Amino acid sequence: QLDQGGAPLAGTNKETTIQGLDGLSERCAQYKKDGVDFGKWRAVLRIADQCPSSLAIQENANALARYASICQQNGLVPIVEPEVIPDGDHDLEHCQYVTEKVLAAVYKALNDHHVYLEGTLLKPNMVTAGHACTKKYTPEQVAMATVTALHRTVPAAVPGICFLSGGMSEEDATLNLNAINLCPLPKPWKLSFSYGRALQASALAAWGGKAANKEATQEAFMKRAVANCQAAKGQYIHTGSSGAASTQSLFTACYTY
Repeated sequence: QLDQGGAPLAGTNKETTIQGLDGLSERCAQYKKDGVDFGKWRAVLRIADQCPSSLAIQENANALARYASICQQNGLVPIVEPEVIPDGDHDLEHCQYVTEKVLAAVYKALNDHHVYLEGTLLKPNMVTAGHACTKKYTPEQVAMATVTALHRTVPAAVPGICFLSGGMSEEDATLNLNAINLCPLPKPWKLSFSYGRALQASALAAWGGKAANKEATQEAFMKRAVANCQAAKGQYIHTGSSGAASTQSLFTACYTY
């Protein structure tokens, strides 16, 4: 994780930009010496009144592009993470509209900064309704909106797209990824996962802080990892036998890490 967290963007409705460009080249050079091959930078954009603003989109896109360029200058593969967070009550269509605007700006900036797209990975949000939206959507609807947004904005030169889970439950994240890989639209990229919370919930529930639960914890983690590997191939079959922890929402408002 190469960014150094958010900073307020003056003149906006509580929007942020990401810090960490100062000294980044030197840090990347040291990480490369230490054996690191990938870097990651998370920009956060939210949907709300007048958000995301054009200023926030452009500022974060340019920061992502500058970071990606510096990574490549030092032999690292940049993982580009522009996350439209799920806070709010917006519907699926509005999230798709915003996601397309953000991704279009990011790839314009990457092009302007002469970033070698074949040497990058994208870590985006899936297109989903806001956490407080009362209308529920199927994995197939999420998949169609997500792949449509990607197809309109992400060049085929990008080799891989690794989705973040964004507060979805483990099972929802797996089902949505599976539906995305089954979506009939053209998909020139590898569509996989880079989940945090949606890989950990069942394992943490099984562990419970007790060393005696080590084997059960490993088993729970492997079960979810295998499920997502299957979903990345469009081969996951939902059996309905998942534990309670796998179906609980992992949403945290204004999530940071």
